[in-house]
Amino acid sequence: MTQTRTPEYDINPLFIDRWSPRAFTGEPIDDATLLSFFEAARWAPSAYNSQPWRFIYAKNGTEHWERFTGLLSEFNRGWAQNASALVILISKTTFVPPGKTEASPATSHAFDAGAAWASLALQASLSGWHTHAIGGYDKDKARVALGIPDDYVLQAAIAIGKRGDKSQLPAGLQEREQPSPRRPLGELIAEGEFAFA
Repeated sequence: MTQTRTPEYDINPLFIDRWSPRAFTGEPIDDATLLSFFEAARWAPSAYNSQPWRFIYAKNGTEHWERFTGLLSEFNRGWAQNASALVILISKTTFVPPGKTEASPATSHAFDAGAAWASLALQASLSGWHTHAIGGYDKDKARVALGIPDDYVLQAAIAIGKRGDKSQLPAGLQEREQPSPRRPLGELIAEGEFAFA
């Protein structure tokens, strides 16, 4: 595999090694392993410790699998059907602040859910598994099919699995089946004021 990731500064290899393949083996994932990924997400930081993230999942081979794969776009279903598990990440848009009894808007719910997703992805990578976040799914259909209340926002679908042979993918995806590079750090940070193109 071509090495496309070189950090500009010294960081833990975990951040370079984690990537999002589409070729999965479909091998079963045991409950303890899968739950350890959710456990890592549980400890993510959140505003007021409100923990707005929720994960709804299905494992490949269970009675829920077809309902979950049916939520994905045709393109994403084509490769994600070989994952070991599919997850829908949602976040609660309200919370009860400490010392209060009435709910308030949770203005950082999406930000906090992103922190939980990152924790899940990194724990999976540490455990020898891979994750791939998916934006291409029918959120309205998922809300109905999974019984998600209106005060939750659907953030992403997530495929989890062991990396498979890229030859199982269509030719165009085979070419992309490698860790992607990142923009130079200088394009992402600015000291003191906005300075981006």
